[in-house]
Amino acid sequence: MQQGGDVDVDAMIEDLRTLVEVESPSRDVEALAASAKAVAGIIEHRLGGQAVLVESDAGPHVHWSGGGEPRVLVLGHHDTVFPLGTLERRPFAVRDGRVTGPGVFDMLGGIVQAVHGLASLPDRSGVEILMTADEEVGSRSSRALLEERALACGAVLVLEGAADGGGLKTGRKGCGAFQVSIAGRASHAGLEPAAGVNALVEAAHQVLDIAGFGRPEAGTTVTPTVAAAGTLENVVPAEATVVVDVRVETQEERERIESAFAALAPHLPGARITVEGSITRPPMPESAAAGLFAVAQRLLPGIEARAVGGGSDGNFTAALGVPTLDGLGAVGGGAHADHEYVEIGAMAERAHLVAGLVATLQRP
Repeated sequence: MQQGGDVDVDAMIEDLRTLVEVESPSRDVEALAASAKAVAGIIEHRLGGQAVLVESDAGPHVHWSGGGEPRVLVLGHHDTVFPLGTLERRPFAVRDGRVTGPGVFDMLGGIVQAVHGLASLPDRSGVEILMTADEEVGSRSSRALLEERALACGAVLVLEGAADGGGLKTGRKGCGAFQVSIAGRASHAGLEPAAGVNALVEAAHQVLDIAGFGRPEAGTTVTPTVAAAGTLENVVPAEATVVVDVRVETQEERERIESAFAALAPHLPGARITVEGSITRPPMPESAAAGLFAVAQRLLPGIEARAVGGGSDGNFTAALGVPTLDGLGAVGGGAHADHEYVEIGAMAERAHLVAGLVATLQRP
């Protein structure tokens, strides 16, 4: 599969090195400002024009337009999950057909591949690129912007890493988190245990109730993940918290789960419960990707479609009714882990796949 001119894998690797070596942990605005400038620099060098830095309280988002009537949004993020200093412990490396380093798979490799793929096209009109600064922490500052540009363009290509085996991501679960806070009453655990209201015991009741919200047969998982309670070994706990990860496949399940959390009630007399959170990323139905995936199949016969549990900004754009295809980034694995890697042998093919999809979408 060739679209436009060829791409230079060695140049892609050097651009990827540039991005990885400018560490970009979410919520570190200073680091993200440097990362945004590096992303903008690569886009301008490879594609021409001007990449605009859109300031936000989460850090700068990077927006570029090829001009003309907008037809396709190439969407990604430049923030990563790794704290400053990770690079010193795990530096960028190229060996045995793989590139490793913090953020290479999720999702700096996808950014580089897309830019080089677009550079191979003789015409880039109708194309917009948006690389946000806060996807890994919920996209609160970028959501309005990415939704606006998705609606304006009418089609979205998401540069998250490929599914296992290189498949494209055609469906995603909606996801969110809830925090259940329990207020009890402290007392001496030895002298007056009955005078207290044990927030830890109440939390145990709540965990069992919450775990029962899951419906695996409907694709709904409800998983208590973090809990905290107590101050000293001889004090009845007055406070406790439970954090819960939730994934759903349908809007109906989203509504059921949010109602179930809202209806939580204490088991112990005197205990009080407060619930915060919601399912912040709506489900991405496979129907949203059907048309674009058919194009991808023509461009790269044999490529597979996968529905996955994790969320991305594609959840937001698909929920608007905008055709959205995800997983167009790097082929590799180990997202958010120390063994994160990108397969060098697939980089050119993925760059050409993005270019082919864009070329198709450019046509009226």
